[in-house]
Amino acid sequence: MKLSVGETFHLRVGYKRWFGLKHDEEDIAFEPEEIFRIYGASERQEYIKFHKKIRIVVELSGNTTEVAQVASSSGKNSELQPTTDEISRICPRFRILVIGKTGVGKSSLINQAFGVEKTLTSHEMPGKAEIDTEFISQQNGRFVLHDSKGFEPGEVDNLQIVRDFIQRRRNMSALEHQLHAVWLCFEIPRAGGRLLETGTEEFLSLKRDGTLGNIPVVVVLTKYDMLLDRTERTLDALVGSNDETIKELTKNKAEAELQNICIGPLEEFAGPDIPHAVISTEECHKETLARLIRMTENSVRQHLAPEAAVMASIAQRVDTGLKINASIEVGKTKYWKALASSTTFKNRKTWDCLNVLHIDIVAVWNFYDPHHYLRSQEFREMMVKMVDTLEVGPTADPSRTVAIGLSMVGTIAGIMAALAGPAAPIVVPIAAGVVLAVWAHDVYQISHAVLQRFMSYIVHLTLVLQTLYLVSENQELTRRAIKLAVASYLESEMGREVHTRIQEYDRKLTLLTRADRDALDKIIEVMQFYSISAAQMSDLRAKIPAVGSLPDESWDMEPAKS
Repeated sequence: MKLSVGETFHLRVGYKRWFGLKHDEEDIAFEPEEIFRIYGASERQEYIKFHKKIRIVVELSGNTTEVAQVASSSGKNSELQPTTDEISRICPRFRILVIGKTGVGKSSLINQAFGVEKTLTSHEMPGKAEIDTEFISQQNGRFVLHDSKGFEPGEVDNLQIVRDFIQRRRNMSALEHQLHAVWLCFEIPRAGGRLLETGTEEFLSLKRDGTLGNIPVVVVLTKYDMLLDRTERTLDALVGSNDETIKELTKNKAEAELQNICIGPLEEFAGPDIPHAVISTEECHKETLARLIRMTENSVRQHLAPEAAVMASIAQRVDTGLKINASIEVGKTKYWKALASSTTFKNRKTWDCLNVLHIDIVAVWNFYDPHHYLRSQEFREMMVKMVDTLEVGPTADPSRTVAIGLSMVGTIAGIMAALAGPAAPIVVPIAAGVVLAVWAHDVYQISHAVLQRFMSYIVHLTLVLQTLYLVSENQELTRRAIKLAVASYLESEMGREVHTRIQEYDRKLTLLTRADRDALDKIIEVMQFYSISAAQMSDLRAKIPAVGSLPDESWDMEPAKS
């Protein structure tokens, strides 16, 4: 195999889990540019890569002088490229087809799932012209919607239109033009109503027998909240029962009705390979949308290229856990997996190395940020100073950290409520210091101190953006909202807990030869530990005053008093 700079290749490893009951595959990426640098510097005839417990040896042959020259020239003047840029080049948008009759709640579903306000669906254009129209929102340019009316009884034209559309998209070679998922939407019928009409049954039959190919199809049962309301009205009077008891009884009875009139008939007809999700777009049921999003992302991951699955996570604006998972996947692709030893950062300014990590994380969160505040010099400087402030501040007690755990997340809501009043500008309590100049001019070098700072920057930035998600509520970002998120994170004990966890890792690390794998595992562990679920996010948002309507303010910050 001939290797060239700028290309990548993958080793696909297949393995079985648990006595061979489940077969999985995993792609392990290799970067010739990094191989060339190591090969040219050492003149070895092999390149060794560790992946989990697997030791992979790539035997090399060629002129070492030429390889050394290529290695030197390829990294000397070239800019570090964000991994998300490459993902966006392959798959710039998540492409989804939503099918459903008028009134089933498609518009609310799309608006809530992808964090947009204006309705994108349209029924003004008949037939083929409607389904081929690409709806792209200015508020979220990471998804493209195709809209189709449902399959009315006795109507066959629309079924053929949908079938032809899916087939055309299947035949397109570029991933960005292919269809990545289909949501087939029904309103949950009343007791005695019929869920599946003839046209719908035929569509599901086409999917079940493979005619539609590997396009992920998810059945979406809408307006779950209305089912709960109807069910509660039918409950017998429960004298003395509290709200929680009534809520539990209502849910149990509604679930039984769902199984009887929806899920049972659907599974009997469509089989187990066509997933379904019960959803409501009401704020108190946001976790139902999160389940739909995760189900869709998982189906895309199983059946399409990984870039489409990552873009599904980037496009959605419901599940912060998926954002964190996507950040991890992007980071593992290139930069995070070799923080301690990667020659990618060799001889680079620390600021440039941080910048490429910063861009990748911000891109995954996909805020509505038309002014690019999150990519600005001011915000990046704020994050660098914040990491330094946490490093020099008092260290948290590790034993108390373990005891408190995730409950610390809830304290952020109270802090935000106190800081978010309209009376005064938000003050970010971080010291100016001289650390910024050091980070901007120092050259990246392999050391425990550098590794610790890079790990801190990655985790703190991710958790600040998760905090910002609480504030923004998919509105246009303002500097005030960003400063509120940073100030709230700093005022909580979470930031110091994170720093303590990374310090503890660093103290236990004795060999830099294991640092890459261990550092990546620690980053993932800390980020996932503080991940906020969709249900928790709804509860926390209810405690925070709205800040989107308040006037914006400058980046100016008061330094912390000594």
